[in-house]
Amino acid sequence: MPLYVYRCDSCGHEVERLQRFSDPPLTTCGRCGGPLEKVLFPPGLQFKGTGWYVTDYARRGASESGPSKSETDETP
Repeated sequence: MPLYVYRCDSCGHEVERLQRFSDPPLTTCGRCGGPLEKVLFPPGLQFKGTGWYVTDYARRGASESGPSKSETDETP
């Protein structure tokens, strides 16, 4: 079950609640009776498996430290 956070528009009180997707959202604050609004957070994202490594992406200045493409493609 996902954890939802609600914030009261009137008093600023925050409520954390474990709810099913099918459960109706909370609408009133338990402290002051004001309207509650669902707080949105960025998703927690983890890439697992092969192919998700720092070395898979070009780094800044990589061309400065290693030979350039033109140097490796030259034929003697």
